[in-house]
Amino acid sequence: MGTPRVSSTPLPGIGVRYDLTTREGRRLSVVAHRDGERTVNAYRSDDPDACALSVRLTTGETAALVDALLPEHHSPNLLSTTELGLVAERVQLSALSHWNGRLLGETRMRTETGVSIVAVLRRADAIPSPTPDFRLAGGDTLIVIGTREGIESAVAILGRE
Repeated sequence: MGTPRVSSTPLPGIGVRYDLTTREGRRLSVVAHRDGERTVNAYRSDDPDACALSVRLTTGETAALVDALLPEHHSPNLLSTTELGLVAERVQLSALSHWNGRLLGETRMRTETGVSIVAVLRRADAIPSPTPDFRLAGGDTLIVIGTREGIESAVAILGRE
């Protein structure tokens, strides 16, 4: 069996449902919600219309699942941050954060921690290399890279309410 066929069905007001059937005849679906979250459904083998499992995933959980399922999607040309003594993490900015509505430069992140904010995920959008005049918003996920100690300091700063 080659690449499985995936069909998509628009779900007005919700997002898009993607369906596939495995080589074992199991039916799976993923609902891509408009807010970036995903719902993964697995259907019973004895009744393909009966859902046996349904799991709602946040954007971050979805990315972690993709990494677990497809580790080969990483290009061999990309540097492995762990080999360099660096770590990359996702840091969620709370709606109650002191930084909600403030400019990225006001955090003085690089100066205070040595950590770089390399991207911001906002809903279904990714903003690469945000500039100091980028306005943060509650719910943003910041992609940060630095030392383990620097990341821990960045999490403390960004968690300030």
